Amino acid sequence: MATKIHPLAVVDPKATIADDVEIGPFAVIGPEVTIGRGTKIWNHATVWGYTFIGEECEIFPYASIGMITQDLKFAGGRPGTKIGDRNRFREYVTVHSADKDGEFTVLGNDNYLLAYCHVGHDCIIGNNLIASNGATFGGHVTVEDNVIVGGGGTAFHQFCHIGKFSFTGGCAKVEQDIPPFMLGDGHPAKIRTFNKVGLERQGFDARQLSAVKFLFKAFYWEGKNRQQALEAVEASEFAEMAEAKHFCDFVRKSERGLAGGTR
Repeated sequence: MATKIHPLAVVDPKATIADDVEIGPFAVIGPEVTIGRGTKIWNHATVWGYTFIGEECEIFPYASIGMITQDLKFAGGRPGTKIGDRNRFREYVTVHSADKDGEFTVLGNDNYLLAYCHVGHDCIIGNNLIASNGATFGGHVTVEDNVIVGGGGTAFHQFCHIGKFSFTGGCAKVEQDIPPFMLGDGHPAKIRTFNKVGLERQGFDARQLSAVKFLFKAFYWEGKNRQQALEAVEASEFAEMAEAKHFCDFVRKSERGLAGGTR
């Protein structure tokens, strides 16, 4: 199918536009942009910088993708933004390029960012993120797969690591890492419980849920320090399960520390 570019769109002739791309009126596409097949750019959206957009994405009005970082230390060069397939960016979403020459802000596939979300420089976001309105990811935040950010206005501090299948409540202030499978909420965010409902919806079986419940109890309910909790998991019947191994690996690699519990 032929590309559909509205006559009132501003598309630099150096941009690389695949077949079946639709670009609406008053959209602006920069010279170093590459847009994959079947992507739709709505009116008044902007895609700029050294930016790669995958296939079948949708960028809604007034979204801005690939602009230079807001970091005051930015010294120029050619940093960029890489975005996978089937991502949706609702109205006024902003995704900024990386901070240093040759580096990239990266989003995987099938992510859905609702209106006014912001992805800062050098973030690495996996697949299947759902971020509710106004979620803000500071620079260098890492988000694993199948994460949900609920409510609105949630803010993630720079360099935080958000584990897979976790849920963060609306208006939370996330200053430390949210481990996989857990539910964080509050100001500052603390781990309230494990993400039972979300995991059930993702098809976790009874054995997997038991393992995750054990992880929550070991780290957040029994008064153990981090090393004691790790040893408890490694000595448990769940030690060889993928969930336990991933959780323990996440804990060991945590640089900002884990979000605290409520007990």
